[in-house]
Amino acid sequence: MARHIAVIGSGVTGISSAILLQRAGHRVTIIARDFPAPFETINAISQINYTSPWGGAHNRWVPPHPSNPQSAFEHPLSITTFSHMKSLYSFCPQTAGITFLKGIEYLEAPGPEYQSLTTAKAAELSLPGFRLLSPSEFPDSKVTWGCEYETYCVNPMVYLSFLLRRFVHRGGRILKHIIRSPAEAFSLSARSTPSLANGAVDAVVNASGIGFGDDPAMFITRGQTVLVAEECDATVTRQNADGSWTFCVPRGFEGGTVIGGTKEMDDWESAPRPETREKLLKAFAGTHPKILAGKDRLTVIADIVGRRPSRKGGPRIEGELLDLVGANGKGFVMHAYGLGGRGYELSWGVAERVVEGVEGYFKGVRRESRM
Repeated sequence: MARHIAVIGSGVTGISSAILLQRAGHRVTIIARDFPAPFETINAISQINYTSPWGGAHNRWVPPHPSNPQSAFEHPLSITTFSHMKSLYSFCPQTAGITFLKGIEYLEAPGPEYQSLTTAKAAELSLPGFRLLSPSEFPDSKVTWGCEYETYCVNPMVYLSFLLRRFVHRGGRILKHIIRSPAEAFSLSARSTPSLANGAVDAVVNASGIGFGDDPAMFITRGQTVLVAEECDATVTRQNADGSWTFCVPRGFEGGTVIGGTKEMDDWESAPRPETREKLLKAFAGTHPKILAGKDRLTVIADIVGRRPSRKGGPRIEGELLDLVGANGKGFVMHAYGLGGRGYELSWGVAERVVEGVEGYFKGVRRESRM
C-alpha cells in the first residue's frame, strides 16, 4: 500500500532515501531549507550548514576490523553504495556527475586493519581492483604501506541536481520549508501548505544531517579544503604519522580537484584560514607532484569550509515512535543522520536501511539498524 513519506533534508542521504522510497511505491515529499544548486550560486557562508555541496564526495575503502567496530557496520553500506553508483554510471555516464577512477593510498602509520589486508582478504571484502603497492611506488621513505583500488568520485552539485531531477520527474514533490522537529512534519498537509499535495504524512525520515539539537552524541567536524582548477587522474589519500591527512578528490565534469583537508572537532569557524590553505597545497604537491604538471603553483578557485555532522558511536539509523501533539497519536520517524565525512560513500546503503525501517513499521515490525 502506498503511503506518504516526508523526508527531512535534501543532502545526499535525504535525496537517496527519497528515491528508494519512491521506487518502493510510496508518495514522497522532500522538505528542506536548502536544495541543490550550481556551485557558483551557493553562498559559502550562509549555506555552510548545507553540508553535501561541500563534500569531497569520493569513496575511500575502510576495511572492517575488530579494532574499529564502526567499520564493520559501515563496510556493507559502502559496498551497497558502490553497486548503486556503478548502476547509475552505466545508465547515465554523461549526466550523473559520477566518475570511476583509481584510488591510491599512502599510509605512514597503518593500523591493524591495513597491516592485515592481503590481496585475498581484499577479495573477500569485495574491494575491486585492489593491489598492494611496493615500496618503490611510495612517494617518499615516510610512507610504510600503500595500495590502489577501483573507486569513484562525484561532482556534488551535478550529482545532487541529477538525483533531485530524477526524483521530481518521477512524481516526487519538494517543499522549501524550515522544520524545527521531526514531529512538526506530521502536521503539514495540503490544507496548511498548498505545495504539499501528497496527503497526510504517514511517516517521516529524519535525514537532517546534524539532527535537531536533541542528540547529545552529535558534534560538528570542521573541514577546510581547497578547490583547484587542475585535474587529477586518481583520488590520492595520504595518512601522515601525526594523524593528519593529505588528499585530493577530482570532481570531474570541469569541476576541478579538491585538495584537503582538515578534521577539526567542535570548530564552528566559517571563514577559511589562509595558513591552512598554504599547508594543504604544499603537502599535496609534495605527495603527488605530477598534479603541478611542471608549474610552480596550483591554480586556486576557492577555499571551502564545511561542517560535517558527526556523531559519537557512529550514525543514527533507527526508527522511533514520537508522541504527537493533539489527537494525532504517535508518529513513526526513521532517523538517518550523523554520517560525518562518509555521507556520499554510505548514502545508498543507508537509504536501503531507511526503506527497510519504514516498510517494517507499516508491517508492524520494528527494525533497529543503528551502530
